[in-house]
Amino acid sequence: MSWSRERRVVGKAEHLDKVENPSVIVTSISPETQDARSLYKELYCARGDMENRIKEQQMGSFADRTSCHEMHANQLRLYFSSFAYVLMQALRRLGLTGTVMAKAQSETISLKLLKIGTRIRISVRKVWLSFSESYPHAALLRQVIGNLKKISLRW
Repeated sequence: MSWSRERRVVGKAEHLDKVENPSVIVTSISPETQDARSLYKELYCARGDMENRIKEQQMGSFADRTSCHEMHANQLRLYFSSFAYVLMQALRRLGLTGTVMAKAQSETISLKLLKIGTRIRISVRKVWLSFSESYPHAALLRQVIGNLKKISLRW
């Protein structure tokens, strides 16, 4: 196989717990434009992270469920899925900053922070949320709520 122009090859050899993890990038970006380390970390890893986010939306937000016969129904499902994903990203960016779950996948966030049993009491002036005392992520939830309270929304 021959290429129409010269290519640059950047390789990374890594060995993780009894498993080899080699990576090779073939690019036309010159070493003067971007060094090998930043090429790998800023471009290659970012691309992999973006693919993970796409997979996360398909799996965690059910964006792959377009099984209705009507196109409008499938479109509405994708709207809901996209809206849920945007909300999850906002929660990750604004509420989970500085927590152990700042880079957690949406399914993990959903299971540990959103799918929890709560007793809700509504009075004239307040809404009371009563969580179980045995909830294992109570401290994390308090930290997330504190982070969200610090945000000033401007409309």
